[in-house]
Amino acid sequence: MGSNSSEGKAALRKGMEALLEALKQAAERKRLRWRLVCCGTRGDALRAFRNATATNRDSFVVLLVDAEAPVSTTPREHLADRDGWDVTFAQEDAVHLMAQVMETWIVADAGALTAYYGKRFSRNALPRTQNLEDVPKEDIERALNRATEHTTMGRYHKIRHARHLLGLIDPCRVRQRCGHCDRLFNTLSAQIEAA
Repeated sequence: MGSNSSEGKAALRKGMEALLEALKQAAERKRLRWRLVCCGTRGDALRAFRNATATNRDSFVVLLVDAEAPVSTTPREHLADRDGWDVTFAQEDAVHLMAQVMETWIVADAGALTAYYGKRFSRNALPRTQNLEDVPKEDIERALNRATEHTTMGRYHKIRHARHLLGLIDPCRVRQRCGHCDRLFNTLSAQIEAA
C-alpha cells in the first residue's frame, strides 16, 4: 500500500489489520503466526514478497498490490503484462490484487464513509456500479474527492483518513462489490482452515 514514510506505512498497516481482523483472529485461534507488512512502493512490495517467499518456505506469504489498471487475466498474468513482473516463483493463490486503486475498497461501503465524514459527505458523488473494479482509478479518486470536499475533515487524504476508513468499512460489502477482495478473503480463510 502506497506510502514511503514509516509513519504512513504504519498508519495504513493499522487500517488493513482492522479490515482483516476476523481473519487474523481465526489464524490466532489456530496458533498461526500472522504478520502484515506495508512495504511502500509496488516495487518494494515485490522485493519483500520475493524475499519472504524464499526465506519462509513453511509459511503462506501473500502479495497484495493495487492492480493500477483494468484486470482481465489472472493476477500473475496481469502483473507480468502490466509491470513486467515475474512472480512465477509463487503459487497463483499467493498473488493478489486490491482493485485498480486501494480506495476502491473504501468506496465500496458508502455507509461507513457517511458515518466517518458526517452530514456534509456527498454520498451521491460515489460510483453506483455493482462491480467497482470496472471503475478506473482516476474516477474513484475524483469521486472520493467530490464526496468529501465539503466535509469538516476536508478532502480524502490517504494517510490521514484511509487508516480509519479501512477499519470502518464492512468487509462483506467490499467483497460483494470487489471480486479481488473476495478472492483474498476466500484464499486466506482456506489457508487458515487447512492449517
